[in-house]
Amino acid sequence: MRVLIVEDERKISAYVKRGLEEQGYAVDAVYSGRDALDWAEAAPYDLILLDILLPELDGLGVCRELRRRGLRTPILMLTARDTVDDRVTGLDAGADDYLVKPFALKELLARLRALTRRTADATRSPVLQVADLSMDTLTHRVKRGDKTIELTAKEYAVLECLLREPERVLTRTVIAEHVWNYDVFNQSNVVDVYIRNLRRKIDDDHPVKLIHTVRGAGYRLSAVQEVEP
Repeated sequence: MRVLIVEDERKISAYVKRGLEEQGYAVDAVYSGRDALDWAEAAPYDLILLDILLPELDGLGVCRELRRRGLRTPILMLTARDTVDDRVTGLDAGADDYLVKPFALKELLARLRALTRRTADATRSPVLQVADLSMDTLTHRVKRGDKTIELTAKEYAVLECLLREPERVLTRTVIAEHVWNYDVFNQSNVVDVYIRNLRRKIDDDHPVKLIHTVRGAGYRLSAVQEVEP
């Protein structure tokens, strides 16, 4: 899950960024309204945290412009203002939710989970499955057959990316852009390292291998067995 934080108070931004990364989110941070517009269109973010009081262009203006451009990414607006009119103004500008400063990180995480559920297809099962490998996206429990598999936050995120698009070949860049922030995903071998870890935990003890390498392209999750190089 990739998040863009738009907050000019750098201490708040760093606190939120660290808290989200500890929960497995990939996070980029910018500090002005103009930068927010550029970054929001340059990368595929799943969520945007947007402060109202920003230099160059305020959060309301950013929100209106993103919606005018057709960007449907969920936006959680952050503000120190707590009147009904302020909340209505933010929601009318195109925000999906509104959180008043100061806030607890626990509440922020709950709001992000709620936004994720709200924007997902209501009929979609929270359980992702290929063959006997399953992932419950609500409880974060991963199982291969009857065995529960313990994963780190980043291993989970890489596997979720593969499970959401089974049979499709995903390039290293596509996987990295959904799991790491801008500074990290340009490191060419980081995806390979996590794929090796996942193979060790998911495939090594099973005759049917699910994670496949597609030479010169990337990786695919499939129950169809192929001869790999």
